[in-house]
Amino acid sequence: MAFLTATANAFGARWFDESWGAQFDQPAWKDTLSFYVNLMDDAGPPGASNNGFNENLSLFQQGKCGMWIDATVAASFVTNPNDSTVAGKVGFALAPDTGKGKRGNWLWAWALGIPAGTQKTDAAKEFIQWATSKEYIELVASKEGWANVPPGARTSLYENANYKDIPFAKMTLASILSADPTAPTVDPVPYVGVQFAAIPEFAGIAGQVGQEFAAALAGQQSVDEALAKAQALTTDEMEAAGY
Repeated sequence: MAFLTATANAFGARWFDESWGAQFDQPAWKDTLSFYVNLMDDAGPPGASNNGFNENLSLFQQGKCGMWIDATVAASFVTNPNDSTVAGKVGFALAPDTGKGKRGNWLWAWALGIPAGTQKTDAAKEFIQWATSKEYIELVASKEGWANVPPGARTSLYENANYKDIPFAKMTLASILSADPTAPTVDPVPYVGVQFAAIPEFAGIAGQVGQEFAAALAGQQSVDEALAKAQALTTDEMEAAGY
């Protein structure tokens, strides 16, 4: 659902209107899901609904995937000649748009946090300082190469001459800066989040909606049927939660 939500943003769709009303009965969502299902039917790999990050990475590295939209961190995997048969033949671009002013990108992070109530606060802070430091980046680069350093920890990385030589460095920074969690959609929304809505109920609702969309992709139901079910279940869950 993360990918489809990001795609929906580019088509002008949104999860909820400003009154928290579900929006799957709107034309923009039909445009989004129809585009995705038709594209995957025409050009996607068999069993696409069962493919995750690792499966798509393998397809791309083997030269069996012409385009892959995923995390910027994947760039180092597909450009490593030890693992990828297409290393040196890969181009990078921002996630696409439909001319409505929003791209199908997202912004996420493997964030470092300290649990409340821990007895090791000082040690945890010391580790976080080290793991996001220039020294750590230099250490990773010395052992794994500049292409494999953490791409989102320090802005100074993008001023480093060694990292600037990496073919995807400029596009990684552009991708990070082009995602806006506070204004992810064409029309206003009451939630924050590019590829999700930052409310407690979202994980459960998205899981159910994702199952309906996967069934449409697998040919088990139509796009219209999937959207109608998504609208009904999302409305029920939000009303039950008091929205």
